[in-house]
Amino acid sequence: MDYSSIEAFFVDHETRFSQDTVRSYKISLQQFFTYCEKPVDEVKATDIRSWLSSLEEKGLKPRTIHLKLSAIKSFYRYLMEENKLIKNPTSTIHTPKKDDSLPYYLTKRQVAELQEYTLQDIRDRAMLEALYATGVRVSELLNILLEDIKWDTRQIWIRKGKGNKERFVLFTYECAVRLQVYLENREIESNYLFCNQRGNPLSRIFVEKKFQGYSAALGFRVVPHTMRHTFAAHLAEKQMPYTYIQELLGHVNINSTRIYTRLMEHARKKQYDLYQ
Repeated sequence: MDYSSIEAFFVDHETRFSQDTVRSYKISLQQFFTYCEKPVDEVKATDIRSWLSSLEEKGLKPRTIHLKLSAIKSFYRYLMEENKLIKNPTSTIHTPKKDDSLPYYLTKRQVAELQEYTLQDIRDRAMLEALYATGVRVSELLNILLEDIKWDTRQIWIRKGKGNKERFVLFTYECAVRLQVYLENREIESNYLFCNQRGNPLSRIFVEKKFQGYSAALGFRVVPHTMRHTFAAHLAEKQMPYTYIQELLGHVNINSTRIYTRLMEHARKKQYDLYQ
């Protein structure tokens, strides 16, 4: 694997890619070149198709394969732009269609069970409430500074969202209470809202392991990103216009919010069925 070209690719795109995109693309590129075992400039379209087929055989969802192929396409497009290749091996590779399923989200009862389960740990309870009340990504949550919180208007400034886009998100009175209780009892001095014993922000892996524990204890699947989908789904059920949901989630591309339009339709049907 040509580490220098890959490193240059990420350096060149550091202001355009979010932390989550960098993490996902690095994993995808490593997986592909480990599978292919060829130098960057010797890869052919047949190698990429073979890898995609192997991913399908492993049972990966079309959406996941789509994201992995996006990493390969972006990397080779960069090499072409830098005149490091004569021919782009991804030019004839068609992007697979994403699966048409709605995003997985929790019912209000499941959210209540999560809230009840985390009551004994004021930090975990506050962290859960912040994810659910704001709809932020876990990477965004872990980068929130205390100075970013406007308590009087219940807003949080998200400094570095996906694509380094800034935005404000709202939080509820319940969330404000949970955050204030946590901060009043916290013994560690830190500028970060959620910090470890050294005052540094909590790690993503730490939070993900916490949610793995919740899944095992409660008997239903939940990861940090589930709370983001749940936030959007529950707003859709309340008939909030999807353009507002788009703004709160920080989606720039309108295509990213179409799924929530379908969520609204799904929510309306569910509400209709309840009264029939």
